[in-house]
Amino acid sequence: MKNNYSLLLACCILFISSCSQQANKTVAADSLSVGLADTLPVKEFVAGENPPFKECHASTLVKLRDNNFIVAWFAGEKEKNDNVGIWMVKGSPRHWSAPKQIAKIRNDAHWNPVLFQSPAGKLFLFFKVGKEIEHWETWVKTSDDNGDTWTDAYELVKGDKGGRGPVRSKPIVLSDGSWLAGSSHEYKGYHVFTDRSIDSGKTWQATPYLKLADTSLQNKELIQPTLWESTPGNIHMLIRSELGIICRSDSKDYGKTWAPIYKTTLPNPNSGIDVTKLPGDVLVLAYNPDNRNDGDRAPLLLGVSFDNGLTWPKNLNIEQGKGDDEFSYPGLINFGDTVAVCYTWQRKNIAFWMGTKKDLLK
Repeated sequence: MKNNYSLLLACCILFISSCSQQANKTVAADSLSVGLADTLPVKEFVAGENPPFKECHASTLVKLRDNNFIVAWFAGEKEKNDNVGIWMVKGSPRHWSAPKQIAKIRNDAHWNPVLFQSPAGKLFLFFKVGKEIEHWETWVKTSDDNGDTWTDAYELVKGDKGGRGPVRSKPIVLSDGSWLAGSSHEYKGYHVFTDRSIDSGKTWQATPYLKLADTSLQNKELIQPTLWESTPGNIHMLIRSELGIICRSDSKDYGKTWAPIYKTTLPNPNSGIDVTKLPGDVLVLAYNPDNRNDGDRAPLLLGVSFDNGLTWPKNLNIEQGKGDDEFSYPGLINFGDTVAVCYTWQRKNIAFWMGTKKDLLK
């Protein structure tokens, strides 16, 4: 009887200890969340003080279900060099892992990684490989454990040249469950299209190239669209251009067909952009506001729209800079009213900024 009592007492102590540990973990997690919120907005480098590469560019990010982030980019001696590969870090503000090369298919230039988390939680890392843009191949790696391990890379569309799937900005999951990626080709002119998957990324179907609204857009560099869905089936894209302005197109059938590309009044120095949609139909756009082709890639602004991108009355400057400074190629996501953006910082590091809708509207 004494032995049974001792065993029962031990079990009770173990159970209470386990509950206490779990409670402490919950409190710690809540405290971390509150502590982080108290310090927003936050801005810092993710690749450390002395990154193990000479140049870096074109970053992308995803927020994991455990509240950590993964940030990826391409880096090496110099853009287009054979030693350029895809690098990444994992973590959260003030707690980033050491940067490591995560993808290197062969001794050839790697470009434009795009991170995406499926509704089921699988991570996708899309990226381009090839010396010249017209010969790009799109490769993919996936992870089922929050980016701790990754599969071997495979071609998104085997044998394709020119690039399929997302060319620079993240795909979006539409209200009908399909995935839609903004794409473009840069051979025999410049061509914008979208790529759709209805089977969780196993296969992709490309639309025809989008038409142009007027002749002033013919033979102009129109590339790298970024997408959002305003209401079910109504999809929109903003497009980088060499015209000194951002261009746009709209779809009423879940991105299957598109209106001809037309001009907006938003400035663009032929540099990457990204958009995300917050609750309450608020759009946030990361962009450089110079209106000259190949103009300055500084400052970097976060613009806010309340009318589906028709006007952008609020702009927050997150990197000032001037002249030859470069704060460019933003990757932009949101979770609720919180926004996170990563971007090229002088080609020497990748910067990370996170803040709330309140910060954007000050």
